Parts: sequence; C-alpha cells; structure tokens
Amino acid sequence: MSTPEKRQTITDPAALDALAHPIRLDLLSFLMSNGPATASDCARAVDDSPSNCSYHLRVLAKHGLVEAAASDDGRERPWRATITGLSLDLDSDDPSMVAGATAALEASVQLDYQLAREHIRHRDRLAAPWRDVDAHAQYGLRVTPEELRSIVERIDAIVRPYIGATRHDAPADAAVANLSLLAFPRPTFGGASR
Repeated sequence: MSTPEKRQTITDPAALDALAHPIRLDLLSFLMSNGPATASDCARAVDDSPSNCSYHLRVLAKHGLVEAAASDDGRERPWRATITGLSLDLDSDDPSMVAGATAALEASVQLDYQLAREHIRHRDRLAAPWRDVDAHAQYGLRVTPEELRSIVERIDAIVRPYIGATRHDAPADAAVANLSLLAFPRPTFGGASR
C-alpha cells in the first residue's frame, strides 16, 4: 500500500530562498520520510535545537511545505510535510527563479555530502547488515544526453516504490536510508559543450 505522490515544482522565489537553507531541507526530508513529528523529534533527527527547528518549521509552513498535524494528546504540536517530493526549475526564463533554484540545489548537494560524511564517521556503530549494504559508487560514463536521461529515468523507476513518503508496506525492520544521485557532464573532460 502506498500514498499517492504529491511532488511539487517549487517556483516561488521566496520558497526557493527558504529551501536554500540546509536545516530546512533536512527537516523537510525528515518529515517526508518519517511522517509527522514534533520540533523536538525533528531536533533529534537533524541534530539541532528544538527552538531552532520550530523556527525553521514555521518558515517552511509559511511556504506551504509543512503544516501542523493532529496531535494524539492535544499537548504536542506535530508537523507534517504537505508534499512527498520536490523539483526545481533550473531552466526557467526568470533569472531570479534560476538563482533561487540553484541556491536550493547547492544546499541540497551540501546536505547530501554532510549526511554521507556523518555516516562514514559513525559507520562503525551500525549493525553489520546495514554496513554490508552501504555503498559509494562513482562511474565515469561516456554517454549522449539521451543515454544519460535514460539511465536516470530507469534508476528513478527502480527507486520510486521505496520512497519513504509514499510507502506504507515497508517491513518491520526497514529504516530510512539516503540514496542520492548526481548525473552531469564533465565539461573539463571535453565533449559536453558540443
């Protein structure tokens, strides 16, 4: 069983500016993957203070990316993501949108590498089955733009059924895992500008 995807292309320059902050991206990702959580839960997940997370959650809420969720006991204030994924328009005709999307993408890449470095530093604390499946793979491909698009689309099709925000049939021993994909030409190697 899964939840329908609600992937949103962010086009509002103010929302893009809000997403250019790594903690906000981390909070949004956490809520999308784990479901509703309080600012204190979020703080433990992203290694920040509850008051700072509360501030950043309010900023995300201002742009419609998160919202207050129902509380079981009426005392806690959980937040939930309103989207299951996001896209950025890096090819817009609007220079301010491209600048905002670029800043948000740079923050996302920064967060990915921060998470990878933290994983490497704390890898010895993981259970052996998780250490056995972690991976870092880098491939130097020789491809056309169409071939690279096809590769990315096929990987996306494989991964999509496992996205935390939409998957509700995960086994009891499942945990949130991070999978990043970067695909781009290496202009300094020649051929990408042709």
